[in-house]
Amino acid sequence: MREASFVKRNKKKWLLFENSLDKKEQISPDRLSDLYIEVTDDLSYAKTFYPNSNTVSYLNGVASKAHQKIYTTKKESKNRLVTFFKTEFPLEFAQYHKQLLIAFVTFLFFAIVGAYSVATNGDFVRVIMGDQYVNMTLENIAKGDPMAVYKQMGETNMFLAITINNIKVAMYAFLLGIFFSVGSLFIMMRNGVMLGSFLYFFYDKDLMWESSRTIWIHGTIEISVIIIAGCAGLVLGNGLLFPKTYSRLASFKKSFKAGLKIMLSTIPFFIVAGFLEGFVTRHTEMPDWLAILIILSSLASIIYYYIIYPIKLTNKLNNGQ
Repeated sequence: MREASFVKRNKKKWLLFENSLDKKEQISPDRLSDLYIEVTDDLSYAKTFYPNSNTVSYLNGVASKAHQKIYTTKKESKNRLVTFFKTEFPLEFAQYHKQLLIAFVTFLFFAIVGAYSVATNGDFVRVIMGDQYVNMTLENIAKGDPMAVYKQMGETNMFLAITINNIKVAMYAFLLGIFFSVGSLFIMMRNGVMLGSFLYFFYDKDLMWESSRTIWIHGTIEISVIIIAGCAGLVLGNGLLFPKTYSRLASFKKSFKAGLKIMLSTIPFFIVAGFLEGFVTRHTEMPDWLAILIILSSLASIIYYYIIYPIKLTNKLNNGQ
């Protein structure tokens, strides 16, 4: 059966099921249960015959929403926040991996652009980082402590300042997605160029390893979560660009809510990144193995929670386990 015929035959049923989940239409619990079984069967069929299609993405979203309703229609418990981070958010985020990939590739591309720009024009780093920062870093290098910038502020004050600033940058990456996703891509570009310029500057001074082992202690989570915020902005912008079967306003409300959930998920990670930068990064004397352990643990946590775990949870749901 052609995909168009499959959609045409089942569209009314899918919309009825989705509207009943949104409480726009009232149907009996038995009918709702039957529809859930039929929709999951349709999802399995679509994944077999129309893989990577919009139909599969749509049915995945509907099935995930149905699963979430099982939790939200229950009496709210003291574990509501735990449920959000453990089940509700990962299930929903699985459908946004494409936007996450776009945000990551954009960031990586412009990080390479930033590094290349500094390699071909040494003064470019001053345009990006500012004369004051570059001059201060050169003085620190001359004193034999190139990472001294992380020791200039008190630990608690630095933790608070960095955490607040990182959340502010992430909110820009999210909210600027309202400009049809272009604003979020601009934030990815800007931060990518900054990171690439910064890293090449130290590479040019033969300090690549020393700078990396220090910077990535907090930067692994910090940069990763800014990219995830960019993903949230793309989700927001795509809701305006591609409303599908919704009105543009309804699609915007839906995508804004989804983006907010993504942003909420990042808050614990930003707190951890701020803690690491305020209290840990300054200890440049720590052994290499400990720095590497922190960096790899941070990277593994991000990859597992935002990529592996949502896929595992979605597959478990689709397989009825």
